[in-house]
Amino acid sequence: MKRLIYIFTLTLILVSCGSRSGYFGFEGRLLNLNQGEFYVYSTDGVFDGVDTIKVEGGRFTFETPCRESGTLVIIFPNFSEQPVFAEPGKSVTIKGDASHLKEIEIEGTDENKLMNGFRQQIAKASPPEVTKYAAQFIKNNPQSLASVYVLSKYFITAPDADMEQAARLAQAIRKAQPKNGNVARILRYLDAKKRCAIGGRIPIFSTKDIYGNNVSDADLRGKVSVVYTWADWNYDSRNLRDRLFKLQEEYGNKLAVLGISLDASKQRCKQMLRNDSTAAMTVCDQNMFDSPLLEQFSFGAISENVLFNAQGRVLERNLKADEIESKLKVLLN
Repeated sequence: MKRLIYIFTLTLILVSCGSRSGYFGFEGRLLNLNQGEFYVYSTDGVFDGVDTIKVEGGRFTFETPCRESGTLVIIFPNFSEQPVFAEPGKSVTIKGDASHLKEIEIEGTDENKLMNGFRQQIAKASPPEVTKYAAQFIKNNPQSLASVYVLSKYFITAPDADMEQAARLAQAIRKAQPKNGNVARILRYLDAKKRCAIGGRIPIFSTKDIYGNNVSDADLRGKVSVVYTWADWNYDSRNLRDRLFKLQEEYGNKLAVLGISLDASKQRCKQMLRNDSTAAMTVCDQNMFDSPLLEQFSFGAISENVLFNAQGRVLERNLKADEIESKLKVLLN
């Protein structure tokens, strides 16, 4: 009997120190949030698709198979993001207040501790200071997964990001992490960004839409066109999608609209669009952030867009919905 108690107690101690071998997990508690749900996905292949985390009594848990270290991103109900850095056999604890999500702390691994320190540093910083701190963070920690996330958030997907500085920082991380496929993808994206900059041409591509119809660059040529990214779990991108559908309905054949869905399920994407009767095209190859179309159009995030004129040249990138509408009125009326 004593031996059984000893084994049970040892098991509890081992579980409290980490997740199961070959798995990564986290548990957390948020004040001022009793019930709800989060979305979670991986930017670098820890697991495929998007998962849902249920919150009961302010508490939540999550576990996933994990063969290599990687990055998970939690999408909270207000659509803000929180990175969690995963390691095989490890677990972390998340704690904070739902009304102050920027102050969340994640404990349990060095990578998450590193990110905690960066978040505290930028908590009250001005935008220029945040950029400065982010660059210094990457230079000081090029070997870390946290630096890859900081690079993407503050130098790749940020509005008016300095692409030359982004390339220099990406190369520094690449030197420290030569086998990181996510960094290689960022560098390819930066190369594509140069080709698809203002004045660049529509890239040559061929794919199928969510209904199996062929879609290619030929569908965009000779028309004013808008290509954009969206996902069911991102509010801003869904809003952009709905606005573009209305514009497609208004302008008809004079306008071509192509949406690249970053959802993991084509069936889910079709369900979301079941009431759409416009001629807008939607592609969902179920590869999420590994979709080759993102690289071809030099997209690095959700809710990005590019506006082409009828001659197939890039006019603008990453406009707000109101700005797109204003531009189209000038181009098509």
